[in-house]
Amino acid sequence: MSIRTFRITVRGSFDGLTDEQRAELLAVAPEHDMLRAEFTPEGDLTYDLAARPFFTFRFLDSGEAEEDILDATARAELAAESWLTERGYGFKRLTSQAQDLSLAPQSKRQRQAAARGNA
Repeated sequence: MSIRTFRITVRGSFDGLTDEQRAELLAVAPEHDMLRAEFTPEGDLTYDLAARPFFTFRFLDSGEAEEDILDATARAELAAESWLTERGYGFKRLTSQAQDLSLAPQSKRQRQAAARGNA
């Protein structure tokens, strides 16, 4: 069996932040800028608290079967909740989306490279 790569996005919004927590998040906001976002096994957090209270975690996971995406999504949600809870940040409305990259359509360059490899 081949290994499948999953991209999981967990979104939500901060809720009930104290002035101190808000200042803390704003101080490290450049480290969590959306332009630097990437999918990582430990999860990459992005937000723009100065504009809106929403955040996004991006996780990278893998599995052998298509059904493994459900477990990967549950692990991502738990990791996001744990990160927020450990730091005392209130949150609400967590939602998740997961994508199995083995099922994603190939780009034109990927199709051309595959055709060259099969020729």
